[in-house]
Amino acid sequence: MNNTTTVVPKFENLILRGCNISEFPNFLRSQDSLRQLDLSGNRLHGGVPKWTWNMSTQTLGELVVSHNFLSGFDRPPSTIPWVNLEWLDLASNSLVGEIPSLICNASTLNYVDLSDNRLSGVLPQCLRVSSNDLQYLNLGNNNSTGKVSPQICNLTKLSYLDLSSNKLSGMLPQCLGPGLEYLNLANNSFHGILPQRFTTAGCDLSMIDVSRNKLQGQLPRSLANCASLEFLVLSNNQFDDVFPLWLGTLQKLKILAMRHNRFYGVIGQPKKNLHFPELRILDLSYNSFRGKFPAEYIFSGYAIRGLSSVKSSYHSYDHYLQCSISITNKGIEINYPKIQEDLVAIHLSGNKFEGNIPEFIGKLKGLRLLNISINFFTGCIPLSFGNLTALESLDLSQNHLSGEIPQQLSQLFFLEKFNVSHNNLTGRIPGGTQLSTFDVTSFEGNPGLCGDPLPKKCENPEVADNTVAICKVI
Repeated sequence: MNNTTTVVPKFENLILRGCNISEFPNFLRSQDSLRQLDLSGNRLHGGVPKWTWNMSTQTLGELVVSHNFLSGFDRPPSTIPWVNLEWLDLASNSLVGEIPSLICNASTLNYVDLSDNRLSGVLPQCLRVSSNDLQYLNLGNNNSTGKVSPQICNLTKLSYLDLSSNKLSGMLPQCLGPGLEYLNLANNSFHGILPQRFTTAGCDLSMIDVSRNKLQGQLPRSLANCASLEFLVLSNNQFDDVFPLWLGTLQKLKILAMRHNRFYGVIGQPKKNLHFPELRILDLSYNSFRGKFPAEYIFSGYAIRGLSSVKSSYHSYDHYLQCSISITNKGIEINYPKIQEDLVAIHLSGNKFEGNIPEFIGKLKGLRLLNISINFFTGCIPLSFGNLTALESLDLSQNHLSGEIPQQLSQLFFLEKFNVSHNNLTGRIPGGTQLSTFDVTSFEGNPGLCGDPLPKKCENPEVADNTVAICKVI
């Protein structure tokens, strides 16, 4: 029998995703016509071998090696050898060292994802003058330090910028904004004020996340020009301003998160028709708001009532769906890495709101999380809360509520967290399918309450469980 030599065919598109490969396949050495190479989701480890730099240098347009265990590059060249490379994805590895400057020298690149690695050092300064076709840049969740140069704004085609979860500092370039659709700078040490110039013609932003920094001052009123804005996350900073009723003109705004800042004052009735028509998540917790909470003005739109009229505009990249937010749910701060269309939440905890709980909230049938704890609300728990059939978490604790717990709440079959502790509630705790599942900590601190699970038994055991709460409305 004659010896035969195995001939490996020439590939143009080669996808070996999730094939349990532990090293770069040797047959790639001879490939000179590849246009797409995807080795993501394998067990590749160590450095990217030197010979890969000579592979398909004239044809390769897309290289995806994400979700592996790569630690670095074996003697990388000063410039990317693939002259037509447009897409480079090395996310979710264990890459160490500085962000490779070779990404700056590929004028054809429009997509670069180096997120979720261990890269350190300052951001490559070469980004300011090259890569003019770059549209997507994700360096999030690394260890980068230093400042963001204003010259990053020279990337005029950039629409997606994620520098979140690094160790960046300094002030934000005031030129940031025009042309961007997605801006994530969360979890760094930026200080100073937000960029102030968002013009009607130049603002395409759909998502802004600057949470967990040290930003200060007032919100730029020019944000009202960002007609496509859907997600605005300002939490855990030092902003000092009143509630931005003027954002109610934004027809697509779905998330407004302002927790742990220095926002203050009474939220008044808007002078114009500013009704946040698509707002789904409002987090005002741990600020200094006071007075009555005008739910009927903020939530007069359709979205939170269980009806959705506008779909998300995120379409360019799958990552656009991964807008995250932290919300205290069921007593624990939970990060939601993806925002589901049906997640509807109101979080007012830790302010100085007063007066009766707005009856209007009972009309928000899409509501899943409601937390108004640690305020000065008085009066009854609204009977209309029995209409909130999608409610999963209800926290009314540490207020000055009185009257009885409405029997209607026992019909909220999806309720997993319930807390009315430390109020002035009285009467029997309603029996029923749902409220009877909660322990004593949900009801403690109400001397007038009795019945299971509290140790205090009701003096009149014949009182019916379907007692209707009667309370004087002030």
